Amino acid sequence: MARRKKPVIPDDVLDQVLAGRVVRTMSDADALLGDMKKALAERLLNAELDHHLDGEAATGRPNCRNGYGQKTVLTDVGRVRLDIPRDRAGTFDPQLIARYRRRFPGFDDRIISMYARGMSVREIQGHLLEIYGAEASPDLISVITDAVLDEVAAWQSRPLEAVYPVVFFDALRVKIRDESVVRNKAVHIALGVRADGTKEVLGLWIEQNEGAKFWLRVMNELRHRGVEDILLAVVDGLKGFPDAIRAVFPEALVQTCIVHLLRHSLDFVTWKDRKSVATALKDIYRAVDAKAGKAALAAFTESPWGRKYAAIVQSWERVWEEVIPFYAFPAEVRKLIYTTNAIEALNAKLRRAVRARGHFPNDDAALKLLFLALNRAEKEWIMPPREWSMAKAQFAILFGARFARATV
Repeated sequence: MARRKKPVIPDDVLDQVLAGRVVRTMSDADALLGDMKKALAERLLNAELDHHLDGEAATGRPNCRNGYGQKTVLTDVGRVRLDIPRDRAGTFDPQLIARYRRRFPGFDDRIISMYARGMSVREIQGHLLEIYGAEASPDLISVITDAVLDEVAAWQSRPLEAVYPVVFFDALRVKIRDESVVRNKAVHIALGVRADGTKEVLGLWIEQNEGAKFWLRVMNELRHRGVEDILLAVVDGLKGFPDAIRAVFPEALVQTCIVHLLRHSLDFVTWKDRKSVATALKDIYRAVDAKAGKAALAAFTESPWGRKYAAIVQSWERVWEEVIPFYAFPAEVRKLIYTTNAIEALNAKLRRAVRARGHFPNDDAALKLLFLALNRAEKEWIMPPREWSMAKAQFAILFGARFARATV
């Protein structure tokens, strides 16, 4: 027979708390929790003041208690009115609830969590009022979420690993107001894979116009943050991107993302032809080696689909030098590069967060939301990709000492 789990709070203590109280609804429970939170907070505040006065006495500064002041704070169960102890010298600033703070610890986290899920400031305001009966002005919510910007700046400049076996570079489009005009701007994401297969977002960059100078700046930033080598950079075929990568990481192998290339190819195709054209393109990227791949591309060029959609052939030929490295890899590494599940899943989460917002008032607002959405996504990254165990062994052979440095 299973033993009854020992309660966190003893029954006799709960009996004392519930003495004389009738709890039939969640509203009654919230009221009880509010009273308990008030009692606990006031006890902790008094303990803080006692510690503060002991410290003052130890330094010879005269000080003593001076009654109480009242403050109403917002909590996850509504408003709670606290009696805040005061000292005669006015030097006491409690850590539990700072002097000018009107929110109980944990309340900010709830607001930030809702914001990260794509809720607007007005939606958060309505949710807090409806669920918790707590009134929070849009300015207050904006102040709480704006505090994340300091964390974003620290995250964007944090030190990185010296070597990354694989880095995926990708972008998604968001609408951002710029000089009274809403523009489509690209948010560029660098997703690194460490030697143990775990993933890490290296940074976010917002730029309206992509070019070699922008990418060179991004690569130099990664270098300054400690990245010394990238073994394989998977890019989406943007002009000037491979040259910018090689300028900073000359030994990096640059590979065009096959998924992006396929999607770009199918943009030229009518809906009814898509399945047939996609099947025909498989012969190119599933070829045994580069020579066979080139022959498959030539065969596609002469096929009815190649003649009907000549733009597809041109798009493959334009980036063929960045497609060739793909054929040198064994099946395990090819699958890791081709599927790009990591970056695709991440982009899907970011798009869901962005979709509900319409457009952002500025770049900082977009970065703030995307950073919070990334934090939520990274908590789910527990296991490396299934292909990594086999791919790791192949990387060790293909890159030798360079890969060994990543495992140190």
